[in-house]
Amino acid sequence: MIAIVGRPNVGKSTLMNALVGQKISITSRKAQTTRHRITGIRTEEGAQYIFVDTPGFQTQHATALNRSLNRAVTSTLSNVDVVLFVVEAGKFGADDEKVLSLLPPKADVLLIANKADRVGGWDALYSFVDSVRHEHEFSEIVPMSAKKPEDIENLLKTLLPHLPEGEPIYGEDDLTDRSERFLAAEILREKVFRWTGDELPYTSTVLIEKFEQEGRLRRIFATILVDRDGHKAMVIGQKGAKLKQINTDARLDMEKLFDGPIYLEVFVKVKSGWADNEAGLRAYGYE
Repeated sequence: MIAIVGRPNVGKSTLMNALVGQKISITSRKAQTTRHRITGIRTEEGAQYIFVDTPGFQTQHATALNRSLNRAVTSTLSNVDVVLFVVEAGKFGADDEKVLSLLPPKADVLLIANKADRVGGWDALYSFVDSVRHEHEFSEIVPMSAKKPEDIENLLKTLLPHLPEGEPIYGEDDLTDRSERFLAAEILREKVFRWTGDELPYTSTVLIEKFEQEGRLRRIFATILVDRDGHKAMVIGQKGAKLKQINTDARLDMEKLFDGPIYLEVFVKVKSGWADNEAGLRAYGYE
């Protein structure tokens, strides 16, 4: 079990998807995109890597939702064999230090300096790595880019000696332990974030009201939940154009992931204060 942790927006979900070889964790430029523990599985001859993508640790907005996200991070860390502590190469600040302070004292931690290709040359990268290596007793330090296949292969080889010996936990064709229903909700939520940009606050989520399968066809009825009437208008767009684009993009991604046709119907509902209601969050699948 390998936890992928770090502050928001350091590329944890992109790294997870590259390591698994399939998109199972959603990505966007918005902080707080990942809200659940997502398990991704990669099985090779002689080894099974079980990656756990966690929400970025939240240091702002003390809502019930953010407390839930932080609990997901801390509980994950107590049940893994290895930790990939992901930072953005060239940047290390108070939020990174906060995540580092959460790691169990005896954890086997690899420092992943992601987006290394964006740092101005090897001298700058070496200087950064040298400054961060003293923050913790890291087992390995791996400068890389999650978008480069050769860097992913190098990370897998680097990880291998850190994995405990044992029998495989999952089947060799398994990619995740999450249900199709869950993955459908995540794909739709990604498209909401992508198409609303920074206009829509983080207080939006997706509920799958009905998920039916008839042969290869999956019929999915979903609700986008927002906090205010103004947010609803942002999602729907002029004459419904934005909602239509969100629906189309989500449907195409679902068809690719589930390898079959999708009928997708999406509604938008307003529920004020949903993100700061502990009982409501549990009903929506948050921890």
